[in-house]
Amino acid sequence: MALDAGKGPEEYGAADWKELVPSITDAPTLGEGLRIARDHSGRSLAELSTITRVPARYLTALEQNDFSVLPNRVFSIGYVRAYAGALGLDEQLAVERFKRESPDPSVPLQPPVGVAFEEVKRYSPRLIAGFAVLLLAVVGWNVFQRVSLLRAPQPSDIAEVPETWRLGTVPGQSAMRLTAPHPAPPDQTIPALYVTPGLEMQLTGVDPTAAEGAAPPPPVAKAFNPRGAIYGASASASDVIIQARKAAAIVVRMGDGRVLFARQLAAGEAWRAPLGVAATIDASDFGAFDVYLNGEHGGALTAEHTPLAQLNSRAQTLARQAAAEVAARAEAARQAAQAQLQAVSQVATAATTGG
Repeated sequence: MALDAGKGPEEYGAADWKELVPSITDAPTLGEGLRIARDHSGRSLAELSTITRVPARYLTALEQNDFSVLPNRVFSIGYVRAYAGALGLDEQLAVERFKRESPDPSVPLQPPVGVAFEEVKRYSPRLIAGFAVLLLAVVGWNVFQRVSLLRAPQPSDIAEVPETWRLGTVPGQSAMRLTAPHPAPPDQTIPALYVTPGLEMQLTGVDPTAAEGAAPPPPVAKAFNPRGAIYGASASASDVIIQARKAAAIVVRMGDGRVLFARQLAAGEAWRAPLGVAATIDASDFGAFDVYLNGEHGGALTAEHTPLAQLNSRAQTLARQAAAEVAARAEAARQAAQAQLQAVSQVATAATTGG
């Protein structure tokens, strides 16, 4: 029979240590081992209660394996240690067996060691296969992208626009036709002063019959109508606009041979000429381009090579003429108004004198 490392005979006396104390591990339960050791020692529960200072009911509960009677776990472990020490048993072995037979309910159960590793081993082939497939997909995609970038560009298979793509070839679809642009609306002016019919001569001093034979004012020229992209200078920095009636090429060269502008203009597209630039306009079909000076139509190009300075000079001349005409009309209107006021004043004076 195994021996416990308990207390020696010198602590209990020769009369109390008659035989060897049986081991706590040989008993089927902790309580059975404590009871056998107590019977072997020949002591009563009362004596052991006095020695260990543990109430007798707790010692009885330990021998009967009724651990529910015991107080909290810390005191229970202390009681087991004191009782085993008093009986000459190994205190640590007794405490470990108490912990095994009465586990602590506050400590959660732990899974057996190796279960998680077994789960990983079970699914490891699938995980490795999935990772390998994903890696191959990423590598294949990168290789495909690099091969696509290294491939030489191929010319388009479409040499020209098919007839079926052109407007008007689809059944039920009619072609769009553009008519000539409408003339610009007349400028808003201050309405003319109302004159009572029959008093024109007395109020204004102007014979209405003479005005009927006067020449009508010249019509307003056609204004520039943008119908496409406009290239060149800004609207505030240009007096000359070249607009294409139909698709044609235009090249503008500087005096030193540098190209200022070169493009195949579509119908409706235009180019604004900058101010103060010495250049020559070279048009493949000069009749296909309209010239607009100060926003008004000034005819078409008359030659394949047209100096830009000539067009700018025409624009400045027309601008000065227009300013002079505006000033003349303003002066005529001022004089007419002054004459009208004088006539009204004379009529009022005559009426006052006659009365």
